[in-house]
Amino acid sequence: MNILVINCGSSSLKFQLIDAETERLIAKGLCERIGIDGSQIVYQPTGGSKEKKEVPMPDHTKAIELVLEALTNDKTGVVKSLDDIGAVGHRIVHGGEQFAASTIITKEVIQAIEECGELAPLHNPANLIGIDACRKLMPNTPMAAVFDTAFHQTMPEEAYLYALPYEYYEKYRVRRYGFHGTSHSYVSKRAAQVLGKAYEDLRIIVCHLGNGASVSAVQNGRCIDTSMGLTPLEGLIMGTRSGDIDPAIIEFIAHKENIGIDEIMDILNKKSGVLGLSGNFSSDFRDLEDAYLEGREEGVRAMKAFAYRVAKYIGAYTAAMNGVDAVCFTAGLGENSPLIRNMICEKLGFLGVTLDQEQNNRRGEDLVISTADSGTKVLVIPTNEELAIARETYALVGKNIG
Repeated sequence: MNILVINCGSSSLKFQLIDAETERLIAKGLCERIGIDGSQIVYQPTGGSKEKKEVPMPDHTKAIELVLEALTNDKTGVVKSLDDIGAVGHRIVHGGEQFAASTIITKEVIQAIEECGELAPLHNPANLIGIDACRKLMPNTPMAAVFDTAFHQTMPEEAYLYALPYEYYEKYRVRRYGFHGTSHSYVSKRAAQVLGKAYEDLRIIVCHLGNGASVSAVQNGRCIDTSMGLTPLEGLIMGTRSGDIDPAIIEFIAHKENIGIDEIMDILNKKSGVLGLSGNFSSDFRDLEDAYLEGREEGVRAMKAFAYRVAKYIGAYTAAMNGVDAVCFTAGLGENSPLIRNMICEKLGFLGVTLDQEQNNRRGEDLVISTADSGTKVLVIPTNEELAIARETYALVGKNIG
């Protein structure tokens, strides 16, 4: 069965077509600047050339139309018709407590996702737009929702509750949910395979490090804690997000700057993180790494603070699991920056970590980057959220269709 995986952002749409039986990538692409001047679609069939075409995309429905045209066109298309697409898997950021697993999309599911929108206002509405567009263009094709939050629903109460009046949890479900769950699930399972050990017997810390960043503790195949919280703002320092701060800072800055809560939240989400730490130099870790290597203060300050926070979470989750067997790095920064991995692992001497620098300087593949005698294994596992979404979708609909 061919499964189309859709990952909708507010102005972008990533897609992959995957053969679920063989897990072969058939084609992939990206629609950018949806609803903005200069929108374009990038499309590449596996083994073929990358195609770029600038074309107006006033909305996500038009973007989905272009995706389906690319997949079915006579010259570089990879399927004869839409009938060759057996199902669509949608990445949904927030599923709240309603969804501890992926699910077939129904009207009731869409309503529940809408209700979670206030917990992920930048993400869930865009995810729903993608669902709506696909349902209009492929009304008879089954669709699945795969939630970023689902993997973390195994957290125990002591990990997910905040020390607030309990009535806020009872009334509003204010608690830690966690995000990047599809990535954390895929990487932790893949790490067990690479190590040749049973997933259920391992204690794994996954560091998903990119512009958005989070850490999870996976014990015996279950997530027991994660750094992001009610929203993706909590936890690590990120590209533009502050991560953990003293909550009283909100009131302090509001009074000093004479600004309201909406502006404060905009600052915490879009003007903080390494962008803020670097004095607005950049939120791109590639720029910051270059600045760090040149000894420029803005890069040194931001990179050191980021690495420190990651190492601190690794230490905390080692305590939470009473030990750790493997630390995994993934996502854009985690997979591609030997420097940041070095900076973090330098602080893990208490785990007996030593890196094989030759291995650490490689990229683009599953790697064990620790030495043979390292007290804790350290791995780089390129994440594949699209494949994970395809697997979840196939598990839900494959038997009924194939």
